[in-house]
Amino acid sequence: MKYLIVVPDGSADEPIDSLGGKTPLEAANLPCINGLAAGGVIGSVRTVPEGISPGSDSANLSVMGYDPRIYLTGRSSLEAASIGLKMTESDISFRANLITVDPDGADRYEDFVVRDHAAGDITTEEAAELVSALNEKLSEEGLYIHLGTGYRQCMIVDKSHPNGHTDYKCVPPHDILDKKAGPYLPEGKEAEHLIEMMHKSYYILKDHPVNKARIARGLNPANSLWIWGQGTRPELPDFNEKYGVRGAVISAVDLIKGIAMFAGLEVLKVDGIDGTKNTNFRGKAQAAIDAYNDGKDFVYLHVEGTDECSHQGDLTGKIKCAEDIDLKVVKPIYEYLQKSGEEFRILVVPDHRTPLSIRTHTSDPVPFLIYDSRKETEADNTKQFNERAAMASGNHIEEGYTLADRFFERKN
Repeated sequence: MKYLIVVPDGSADEPIDSLGGKTPLEAANLPCINGLAAGGVIGSVRTVPEGISPGSDSANLSVMGYDPRIYLTGRSSLEAASIGLKMTESDISFRANLITVDPDGADRYEDFVVRDHAAGDITTEEAAELVSALNEKLSEEGLYIHLGTGYRQCMIVDKSHPNGHTDYKCVPPHDILDKKAGPYLPEGKEAEHLIEMMHKSYYILKDHPVNKARIARGLNPANSLWIWGQGTRPELPDFNEKYGVRGAVISAVDLIKGIAMFAGLEVLKVDGIDGTKNTNFRGKAQAAIDAYNDGKDFVYLHVEGTDECSHQGDLTGKIKCAEDIDLKVVKPIYEYLQKSGEEFRILVVPDHRTPLSIRTHTSDPVPFLIYDSRKETEADNTKQFNERAAMASGNHIEEGYTLADRFFERKN
């Protein structure tokens, strides 16, 4: 038996007036995915439990079968693992985004407006120069900023440092786009030091040659650090032992790769994947096919582009990205599995909703489909992969982390 989970990140949404009241998933042309839904099982699932922040960390842990109320220790520690950092029990990790702020005529950082949480999709090569400049001025004993991927950097703080704890209230920058920074700066013991670092980062970065070059090319500058997502090292039960598979993960996102590493899953490298709507879709599909040919039973294939389009308010891009996932990712893998002669199961499920109207995540239920090659059922075209059809099915899973048990047919 082969297993495939495809996660079109943040693809679930709300009805949009310009689409005649349809959601992007309803408006998108998804012949392969909807064909699987018509011949399979559809439903809705709450991937983020009540009281848990609807982040990609909690949501993907849930999709992978780990209750985030037990295993969530902060997203930054997962990202730290993915970039090769060996956290000790005395380490505290933080996400340190390179973002774009707009002074908008103001003198105080608190009055600067957060314009772009991803700094115009800055490249890792550009980020390396900026991180080096930041460490030259901001690093100190027990505190250091490590280069991540693109705009996503990781700061490690030892518990002996005044900021070496997780008792903060921090806000993700993608939650506050086009808002003034002041009300959303870190709160908690010694938070003033984190805020001071963010203030100083603007003056370190605003005239850096990398940013001058970006502005000259019409791109957003990475002119500030934004600190959030504090966490400690997690411990996850081995995924392969839990579900009796040999598995691999394909994703451009450090967070997802970190979960994979802690779960004992192999992280597959694919050239040209960047977490945007322009990612190497076909390369991801081929990597999954190669993994099956190499003896893997299971692939977790995560695609970030639909989520990034939502954060950027890009409706056209979100629909196109969903269609690319259908045509360039799901279709070729499905066709390969069909021709293999081996039985297989496919689960397609967003990790969370990211409505374009608010450009951030919510914890509302998302649609899912499960297709099983062993079950010959007459196609029912009313069963589709979208929010409306999922809710109309009456098949709802409230405890999202149990969906994986159902998919793998695991008996507790």
